[in-house]
Amino acid sequence: MKPTLLVLAAGMSSRYGGGLKQIDPIGPTGEIIIDYSIHDAVKAGFGKVVFVIRKSIEQAFKEAIGNKYKGIEVAYAFQEMDMLPKGMERDIAYRQKPWGTAHAVWCARDVIKEPFAIINADDFYGYSAFKQVADFLNQNSDENTYCIAGYQMKYTMSEEGSVNRGVCETDKDGNLVGIVERTDIFSTPTEIYTESSGSKIVFTGQEPVSMNFMGFTPKVFKQMEEYFVNFLKQIGEDPKKEFFIPLLLNHLVKTGESKIKVLDIKEEWIGVTYAADKDKAAASIKKLVDAGKYPLNLWK
Repeated sequence: MKPTLLVLAAGMSSRYGGGLKQIDPIGPTGEIIIDYSIHDAVKAGFGKVVFVIRKSIEQAFKEAIGNKYKGIEVAYAFQEMDMLPKGMERDIAYRQKPWGTAHAVWCARDVIKEPFAIINADDFYGYSAFKQVADFLNQNSDENTYCIAGYQMKYTMSEEGSVNRGVCETDKDGNLVGIVERTDIFSTPTEIYTESSGSKIVFTGQEPVSMNFMGFTPKVFKQMEEYFVNFLKQIGEDPKKEFFIPLLLNHLVKTGESKIKVLDIKEEWIGVTYAADKDKAAASIKKLVDAGKYPLNLWK
């Protein structure tokens, strides 16, 4: 059974100016970033793609996606704030933010029954990353073993402002020991750093970071729900707390419930965090097209 690709596309970035950057054309003939991800996923051996979106963007999203993808089944799942585990339903009028990335993945539990990978809709990961993750999922025989595509931090920065990254700590065998969500990471010609914790932390740039490209077995849905229930009990009605994937991963490795392999990805990530990133990303993709790594008309 081929693995499934789960695309997290429910968010609308305030840093991008409130637009649907997931469907903003960036390729030479109008391709969007997702088009390249699906192309690479099909080539790497994924058999289905599931998009997690919100119902409010369903029409615009489906108009952009349409039936263009060949060689892969397409399905949808919806993330809404009132989608909560049984017995944990509550009035969500107090919420100022969605429930987070782990909640988005959990919302797809009814449409995914096979090993799967998750990605962001607005990140360009590169073919070799999809191949490494697909190979891991196809070869993995332990339902409690997962993976993270680990990119070197220095290749994931934006020149236009700060970024947030899940910084991975690994053991000598490349297994995850812990992951810390670092916010407001800046890159200058001389250093990469953050001061969000109250004191300055300087990075080497070689740290493996998570770009929300991970591989799981369906077992993770049960683990997510159990942890999410406890999370909801602990936060009460805090309007800002979110159920992020790193929270779950830290719990799983520290309790020994799961082993998570951090794959060494050599690709240079291309992303659009800010509107000003778009031109640079488009230029980078054009270079790949000009070099023959992608066809000019990707899905035609």
